[in-house]
This record gives sequence, C-alpha cells and structure tokens, in this order.
Amino acid sequence: MTHVTEHPLVQGGRSAALAAACVRGGVAAGLGLGALAVLVIAAWISSPFPDGGPNDVLHAAAGLWLLAHGVDLVRTDTLSGVPAPLGVVPLLLTALPVWLVHRAARDTLDPGPGGRDRPRPSPSGAIASVTGGYLLVAAAVVLYSESGPFPAELVTAGLWPPAVVTGAAAAGVWTALGRPFPGQRWAVLPRAAGLGLVTLLVGGATAAAASLTWRAGRAETVFLGLAGEWSGRAVVLLLVLALLPNAAVWGASYGLGPGFALGTGALATPLGLAGDPAVPPFPLLAAVPAEGRGGWLHWSVAAVPLVAAVLLGHRVGRSARTWSARDTVLTALGAAGTCAAAVAALAGAAGGPLGSGRLSAFGPVGWQAGAAAMLWGTCVGVPAALGVRAWGRRAPRPKRAPAPVPTPIPAPAPPPASARTTDGADAADRTPSRTWAWTWARRPVPAFGRIRGLLRRTGAAPGAPGPGGAAYAGPHGDPYGRSCADPYGDPLGDTGYEPYDFLPAAWEPSPDPRPDPDPEPRAVPEPKTKPDPEPDPEPDPKLDPEPDPEPDPDPGAEGSGKSEAPAPGA
Repeated sequence: MTHVTEHPLVQGGRSAALAAACVRGGVAAGLGLGALAVLVIAAWISSPFPDGGPNDVLHAAAGLWLLAHGVDLVRTDTLSGVPAPLGVVPLLLTALPVWLVHRAARDTLDPGPGGRDRPRPSPSGAIASVTGGYLLVAAAVVLYSESGPFPAELVTAGLWPPAVVTGAAAAGVWTALGRPFPGQRWAVLPRAAGLGLVTLLVGGATAAAASLTWRAGRAETVFLGLAGEWSGRAVVLLLVLALLPNAAVWGASYGLGPGFALGTGALATPLGLAGDPAVPPFPLLAAVPAEGRGGWLHWSVAAVPLVAAVLLGHRVGRSARTWSARDTVLTALGAAGTCAAAVAALAGAAGGPLGSGRLSAFGPVGWQAGAAAMLWGTCVGVPAALGVRAWGRRAPRPKRAPAPVPTPIPAPAPPPASARTTDGADAADRTPSRTWAWTWARRPVPAFGRIRGLLRRTGAAPGAPGPGGAAYAGPHGDPYGRSCADPYGDPLGDTGYEPYDFLPAAWEPSPDPRPDPDPEPRAVPEPKTKPDPEPDPEPDPKLDPEPDPEPDPDPGAEGSGKSEAPAPGA
C-alpha cells in the first residue's frame, strides 16, 4: 500500500525535475541572446549616423548570437546584389553560450542549499532536458532571422548548435558528478590532450602578438581608417577583442605547418607566403607575414607544436611507469587524437568564408590543422611518452659509501691524584713485579676476549707499547736468561706461541669470562706486598694466673718481708 501511494509522488517529482531542467536550458539561451542584444543596441544608440531601425538591430543581434554557435550567415545587402556568406565565428562570443549551458546542466543535478535531497533527474535526462530547452529557443531565433538582413544557413543551423549545446551540457553534468573517470588511462588521456592544446594556443597567441607588435604602425593606420568617430572605433575594438582567440588558432595552425588561407589561391606557411593574398582592411590582419620566402624567424614558430607534443608525451609517460609499452603507446595516441580533434574543430570555427569570390576561403582549414597536430603527436609525443616511462622505470643506482675516516684515538686521561704514588709516578705506569707477571704468564687463557681483559688488567692501553715492549720489562730475568716482560709470550722465545684453552686449576682464581666492553685503560692496582710478621705480643700480667708462692721454710722468721693477712673478723 505504501509503495502504491509513494510511486506517483516519485514520478511526479522526476517529471518536475525534468521540466525544471528544460526551463533552465531556455533561460540560458535567453540570457546569452539578451547580453548580445544589449551590446548591439548600445552600439546602435551611440552611433551618430544609425543605419536602420530597431527591427534591424534585433535581427543583427539574433544573427550574431547564431554566429557564436557556428551557424553560417548570409549577407543579402551587398553592393553586387549577390548574397555573401559569413562563416568566421568569433570564438570569444562562443564562450558565453557554452558557459551558460554548462552552468545550467550543472545546477540541474545540484542537491540544493544545505545538501537537502530534492527531486533530480538522471544524468542523461538532465542532458536531454537542458539541451532540448536551449534548442527550442535556438529554433525560434533561426526562424526569426530568416526575415532579416542576416538569415541563417539551414544546414549549419541544424548541425552546429545541437553539437555545441550537447557537449556543453554533458560537460556540466560530468562536473556535477565529480568528474569521474572509468580508469586511470582514461583520466590521463584528457589531461594530456588538454595540456597539448593549451600549449598550442598559448604559443600561437604569442606568435600572433609578436607579429602584430612588429607591424604595429600598419595596424594603427588600418584601425584609424575604419572609423572616424569614437563610437565606430569602439565597435571595431570590441570586434578585435572578440576575434583574439581566432588569432591564437591562426598562429597555432601556422606553427603546425599547414598555415592558413588568405583567399583562394593564397597560402601563408612558415616556408613563405605563396600566391596573391586578398586581405581586407582589419587591424588583426596586419600581422599576416609579408610575401616571399620565410626566414629563420618564421621557421622558429615550429617550436610551438614541438613543445606541445613533448609536454603531451611527458604527461602520459609520467603516469605510465607501471604500464606496459603497448598501453603507453595507445594512451599517447589517444591523447594525440583528442588534441587533434579539438584543433580541427577550433580551426574550422576560426576560419571560413568572408564573402564570395576570392574571400570564400579564409583562415585555417580544419582537417589540415587536425592532421598536422596528429602527426606531431605521433612522431614526437609517443617517443617522448616511452622515453619518460623508461626513465621512470630505471633502477636507482646504489649510492657509493664514503671512505671511512679513521677516528683519532684520544690520549688516556691522567688518573686522579689519589691513584698517584708518593714519589710522583703514576700507578698505571708502574712495572708489574716479576713474580706476578710470571704467575699470569704460566696461566692458560681460554679465549681471545679473556686475553683482552688480561691486557687491560696489566695496564696496556690502545696506542701503548704491547706486551714484550720496554714498558713491560721486568727487573729480573727468567730462568732461561730472558726478561719476563711479556706475560703472555712463550718463555722459550717462540714468537708463534699462543695459549691454549685449558681450564684453570682448583687453586687458581677463575677469571671473568665476559670481556670488558670498555676500551678505556684502567689503572693497574698497586701490587699488594705481604706484611712483615708482627712480633708476638707480650702477655698481660693481669690476665696470667699468679704463680704458686714458694713455701716459706721459716714462717716465723723475721725479715721475710711478708706479713700474714689478718683473719677475717679480726
């Protein structure tokens, strides 16, 4: 029951969202048309000699709006009476409707303020609704222009506006969804193509600006000769600004190699200007190179597509470190193809007919510029991508370790005053006695660590003379007539003698099995001397028992010197 009740509400919400998206598309078309109409009306009002009435001004605004979408116009009021086509699109004016459609499609899928969930159409429904609402207004404008001095050509009116509006709406929906990509390679492809395209346009604009600056005097003369009043000069200046992106595309096509046409039978390339050009008086056309062969300054423009292809390949190769060579080549070719398609579209829009006769071909040719861009991307971009990939996959070389610097051995610190003997000699410098050294020399040492411990006990420090040197010489010789200075050497004088691993005897003290980790020297303790035997103490007369008195032979005799003790109680 709940599902049946809520289903119409949900369907009604989606239908309302689709209708709102269609309205947004119509509003975007009306905003673009209104902005151009305001500019044309302002120029008409400010003109001191206006030609035509308000109806003609609105027809001119409608024709300019259609021209911004790529529709060719037909100028009927010519001096010869023959209709003249007009197909050069001001690319700066094209940016206005494209941005409006992009914003309308993006706002259609916007969740709303505060993130509240409101009814929204699906992505495909949003693209179809916005495009449909915009094209309804465009169809009405095409019908309106048929009754004016600049009617639209129906073939181009049915081809270019749907393509431009659909592409802009799809880009807006993609932006609203967070610009997702189906894979890593698909994410690299448009970024690399966009980097190459931007590099081409910036390089072309730089080349056009440099050439226009070089011929600034000629451009100024043409600009002042087109209009004498400030209102007319303002209109010419606005038209120059609208065609600045066209000049960048012309410069990019010139650097790619195909160049651009200056009328039927005239072509300008880096190799030179061939044919008889038919150049109408316009300030931007003053940057066209002079007739004749091109010099090194003209050839240097070829650095623009070279840098663009290298950057395209570098962008692909930097992301292809973990890819195979086949995937890297395919991605680089895809990026080059995308960039070439964009160059062909821009070159086709930036050029076109400016009239009949010799002016029926003017500007770069789209397919030629696109083919040249694809050739540059294939011949330079693909090897650059493989080279960057190989450079990123190289194995890092092990760093060479620096040579060890010998650490200077610090001099042993003098022992404290308490360790000094009374005669002023250090206790560590005293020579061990012969008896003590010979006893330890006869003792087997089980391990090398115990030898180091015994060396420290004898006072041998790093840098000091080893055992057997002059500092360890004893005062007396051994039974074999040698000095007992080396307590660990062979008493018989064998230099290759090494102590063996024997266990100490029961009456010998067990040495410390763990070597002392402290390499600092220690003071040799003063050898203990056996104290002299002390004389027997004299017996205390008070503690010894009294000897028995000798019997007096004559107790009654006088002069014995002793008197009898009085009896108790006496």
